[in-house]
Amino acid sequence: MMRSWAALAVAVAAVLAVAGCNDYGNTFQNNTGATITSVSPSQWDAGDGSFTLTVFGGTFVKGTVIQWNGKSLTTILPTDSLGNILGNIATATITADLVAKPGVASIITLSPATGAGNNGLSNPLSFNINPPRNPPPTLSGVSPNAAVAGPATPLSITLTGTNFISNSDPTLASQVNWASGATTTKLAVGNITSTQIQATVPAALLATAGTANVWVFSPGSPPPPGCTVLCTGGGGGGSTAQLTFTICATAPCVGAAPASAAAAVAEETPAVSLDGRYVSYTAVQNEHAQIFLRDTCEGTASGCIPRTTLLSVTADGTAANDESHAPSMSSDGRYVAFSSAATNLVENAPAGRQIYLRDTCAGAGDSCKASTTLVSLDSNGALLGTESILPSVSSSGRFVAFLAITPSHSSSPASAPTKTPASSVNSGFRQVFIRDTCLGAANCTPKTMRISLQPGDGAGSGAKPAGPALSGDSNHVAIVGGDTATLFKRSVAVDDRIFLAVANQQH
Repeated sequence: MMRSWAALAVAVAAVLAVAGCNDYGNTFQNNTGATITSVSPSQWDAGDGSFTLTVFGGTFVKGTVIQWNGKSLTTILPTDSLGNILGNIATATITADLVAKPGVASIITLSPATGAGNNGLSNPLSFNINPPRNPPPTLSGVSPNAAVAGPATPLSITLTGTNFISNSDPTLASQVNWASGATTTKLAVGNITSTQIQATVPAALLATAGTANVWVFSPGSPPPPGCTVLCTGGGGGGSTAQLTFTICATAPCVGAAPASAAAAVAEETPAVSLDGRYVSYTAVQNEHAQIFLRDTCEGTASGCIPRTTLLSVTADGTAANDESHAPSMSSDGRYVAFSSAATNLVENAPAGRQIYLRDTCAGAGDSCKASTTLVSLDSNGALLGTESILPSVSSSGRFVAFLAITPSHSSSPASAPTKTPASSVNSGFRQVFIRDTCLGAANCTPKTMRISLQPGDGAGSGAKPAGPALSGDSNHVAIVGGDTATLFKRSVAVDDRIFLAVANQQH
């Protein structure tokens, strides 16, 4: 008797072991409801909102509902012209909150039970909720965009654009491609931010004079965690437009830039930080003069990697859409002022050349976000009718002196006024201003002070203008354009070309 009871217990245990439990705590031998063959769409991107899910299979009956992670959804069962349920299609609305985050959902249908042992459940299917699609990248510049053939060492280049992707897994990060002839090479990539990529061009790719094409490719978003079926990810990404890199046979090498732009840049003087680590300079990139910052790592501990950053950029990393010139740097290298005719550096930028101050965040830590501020402003928000050039920034970066030019008016009342072209604005009224940006000052209101009390109508000699020079403590500013200089204790205009003034607010 004891042996027969033991045998019965073993048999019951075996049945329970085969049956198991489903997700809802019900014990069954097999799912006895409809069969799901597929669903449409087969996957979705997190955050893309609600959609209609169509489940295909059979046989769905009156009362069949679609369940999403065990939650019954309002289900529609299509019918034929006679009102009969088709039996192989069921639909339900998947609300945005159900697909707000990446993951894997379980889809199953539940039909009314008919008789003992019928649980009404179909087979389950997995549904992937992918991470949001990666945005398409854009490439606005490569610096440098030219090199002399045959270098002995690899070349570090900086690519500027938008929507670059950084990831510890290189297959999920943005990639830099270099194509020369029929050969395409994936370059080694260093630091990546959303707007800049540091890449290295092997010396072998620069051995022969010619041109190469450079572009960025970003992969689509990865599949969600826990994915086991249809793990293709959310897509997106893609390739940018290609930019040309010039490999010159001999120096000088200025890429594809116009000769006139290269000549203008060659005459400019770079700015250097007090410790010599940072250098700001003008260089031609994609036919426009742009402002760059080079971290030379001079005087730093080991581990610092020299890098070049484009400063004349918009908030999203797009390069300035017109000429930028004359960088001036604060003593620590963090702030760089420059003149630019670009209209995309700040929102609602005035027309013509204006002065901008770039916070490069050099030495400020990872929490600092680089930004650009329009400096050539007055109490009305702009120095209307003027162009501003040749900035000089104080050692702290708080004060910026610059030269503002208003086109000349005709000396003859009977003559119709003419608009002075941008290339000839040196012949107009010239005045010196100082902008107090209030950087680092509490309870301070930014303001612009004119230190030349009377404008002078230029003689149009054709000589290149000299910009103001601001002392490190911002107390003195000077412009020299003649053969002599005169010192004044107050802000007094000397003549069209020579100003030497004290900028202290007490005067």
